[in-house]
Amino acid sequence: MVRALVLDRSDLSFREIAPHELRRACDQPDLVLWVDVAGPSETDLARLREEFGFHPLALEDCRNRHQRPKVDEYSGYYFIVLYECAMRDGHIALTELDIFLGKNYVVTVHDGPIAAFATAERLWQASTDLAERGSGLLAYLLMDTIVDAYFPLLDDVSEGMNEIEERIFEGTDQGAVQGIFRMKKDLLQLRRVVAPLRDVFNTLLRREQPVFSRETTVYFQDVYDHLIRIADSIDNLRDMLSSAMDAYLSVSNQRTNLVMKRLTATATILMSVTLIASIFGMNFLHMPELQWRYGYVGALTAMLAVGALLYAYFKAKRWL
Repeated sequence: MVRALVLDRSDLSFREIAPHELRRACDQPDLVLWVDVAGPSETDLARLREEFGFHPLALEDCRNRHQRPKVDEYSGYYFIVLYECAMRDGHIALTELDIFLGKNYVVTVHDGPIAAFATAERLWQASTDLAERGSGLLAYLLMDTIVDAYFPLLDDVSEGMNEIEERIFEGTDQGAVQGIFRMKKDLLQLRRVVAPLRDVFNTLLRREQPVFSRETTVYFQDVYDHLIRIADSIDNLRDMLSSAMDAYLSVSNQRTNLVMKRLTATATILMSVTLIASIFGMNFLHMPELQWRYGYVGALTAMLAVGALLYAYFKAKRWL
């Protein structure tokens, strides 16, 4: 499905146009064009090549998903790949977004829904006073909205990590290891997106940009700074998850040692009582104790006394 939204900088008005009007709109310098292609078909990609003259290699990347975040420079436009991240069913889900960025147009190609589009469109329509910045402003709004959505994800991971730590130290740690490894997997997936995306913005900032004005480049610097913060936060959270794993292992070892102490103390008490019972249980013929009137009571008393003394001793040593 193809949707085209046009900003007319002469009167600061917005309107939608039909797909067959793309070429004529693109040739008018007063117009800024946003073309969104959702779930592109071969017909849609052929239309983009015909109307905008996009390189077959860039269109091939749109056709074959799971590209690494990158920026490729072609004659008159840039091809940018980035990912929108969202929390779905407790896991981080990635949606690839391909952007063709020209002097007066932005073409977005994607399969799944992009939640950032509604916010970016609203901000674009509210920023008509900055219309002279052309397509660079729209590209910044799209990318900034997508990157800013990474922060709530990290907050969710941080809250989940705090819950796991509480479960570990409170003793209700069932599934804690699975939760730690799931979060580490999500953070690794997010870092694989953020690290190359940081290089993308670094490339956009360091090149001589015919697409962006100097004022717009300052905004891209802000997005680059956000990516640096996000990358640092990811590394910090991964370190904290490693520390949580170490804490889990330490707590588990401590509990194992405590259980072993209790089992050892219990076995020692039972062994001592059993020793007395086994002595009096021998059936040799010449055993004076066998004829003793109070032998049974004495044996039980000795067992209880030894058991009580050992219990008190282990209790004092905090083994029980």
